[in-house]
Amino acid sequence: MSENSNEKLNGNDAVNNAAEAWKDAANRNIPAMKLGNNPLPQETANLRQGPSLHDGLLALLPLVGVWQGEGQAHDASGEQYTFGQQLIVSHDGENYLTYSSRTWRIDTEGKPQGADIRESGYWRISLKDEIEMTYTSSNGIVEIFYGEPFNERAWQLESASTMVTETGPKNFGPGKRMYGLMPNNNLGWVDERMVDGEMRPYMSAELERVAG
Repeated sequence: MSENSNEKLNGNDAVNNAAEAWKDAANRNIPAMKLGNNPLPQETANLRQGPSLHDGLLALLPLVGVWQGEGQAHDASGEQYTFGQQLIVSHDGENYLTYSSRTWRIDTEGKPQGADIRESGYWRISLKDEIEMTYTSSNGIVEIFYGEPFNERAWQLESASTMVTETGPKNFGPGKRMYGLMPNNNLGWVDERMVDGEMRPYMSAELERVAG
């Protein structure tokens, strides 16, 4: 992640930069859903296909795509494990991004060991240029994050409301997340959680763009 910058990113420059950085994934997209008549624009994770990205989302433009890779997480007992992740950030021309994450556990030999956590939600930007990110997880967490662009390639968020269902993880505290494009143009992200009065690593991953 690069140094902080207060410069506004020009929309055309952002599109051109993204196009150059991910040529190999340029022709791939999430599959179209054709399950009956629907008058709404098709969801797309490829900025070259489908509806144009809403102008209000230019600060989040580099996130749009399908990303996949591996990371590290800590379970309820504090033990660290490796996971795989597929992250889809898409849009339909409206002023929000759709966010969907699926993870799976990986054993010490690098073999997948079944599904882990799923998250789905939305990214938006307020009229005050504040990022709003909401998500619901398969393990019983509903969370609201607020944040701001760190620069044109990184975004930092902090949880404002964290709710856990009765069957969800115990002692799950508020957290912070940072998403950012690394020098190799992979997407890195880190989630830290409050444990016993201090922020500790919870999940992190490095993902390659595979579509978009």
